[in-house]
Amino acid sequence: MTYCVGLRLNRGLVFMSDTRTNAGMDSISIFRKMYVWEEPGERVLVLLAAGNLATTQAVVSLLDERTKAPADRAPSLLQTQSMFQTAQLVGETVKEVINKSAGDGQNADSFRASFVLGGQIKGTEPRIFMIYPEGNFIEATDDTPFFQIGETKYGKPILVRAYDPTMSFEETVKLLMVSFDSTLKSNLSVGLPLDLLYYERDTFTVTHRSRVTQDNSYYRTISDGWSQALKTAFKDLPDFQS
Repeated sequence: MTYCVGLRLNRGLVFMSDTRTNAGMDSISIFRKMYVWEEPGERVLVLLAAGNLATTQAVVSLLDERTKAPADRAPSLLQTQSMFQTAQLVGETVKEVINKSAGDGQNADSFRASFVLGGQIKGTEPRIFMIYPEGNFIEATDDTPFFQIGETKYGKPILVRAYDPTMSFEETVKLLMVSFDSTLKSNLSVGLPLDLLYYERDTFTVTHRSRVTQDNSYYRTISDGWSQALKTAFKDLPDFQS
């Protein structure tokens, strides 16, 4: 299991993902689930992955390999003219990988994977898409301004309650830290370190990218502070009167 979030703001886009992959309680590993393609001044593309690890790595490797191939051999993430075309390309690649695996006689459900794609291409607006294992996708809107994949239920309430499109990047990182901390405390299949990236619209270069580890002082402050704030808020609520 994993937990990834892509969120749209007026100022740009923010992404966060965990790095835990487990195949049982005694087999826990760290794998990156955030992938970035950047052409400064022209485009920034971010892909978050959840699901079967072999599938997600095959999809990302194929997408990346095609960015390095001659232009006439296969479509490339670096050649698409819009984020919609980019989402189509990723969706087609997901179907290609899963169908090939299932074609070897195995159950396609065993290779399911989902993705969040976001970014901006020069001349277009920043956009975020959720791409399903079937290769189809939906786009974030004003009514649905963020997408989650993986273990979503524990971290969603704070996003729904506190999200505001006018938030600064710094406020949004705080919001995501609380969302991820709630998930980490509720599900052992999601774990540190966390990968963080935010992108300011119309800059066409990554604004900030970092990895949040267990000893990160800001994360510890947020985790401890949120726990204490919940206890204080609970005590301040009126008791039930029978």
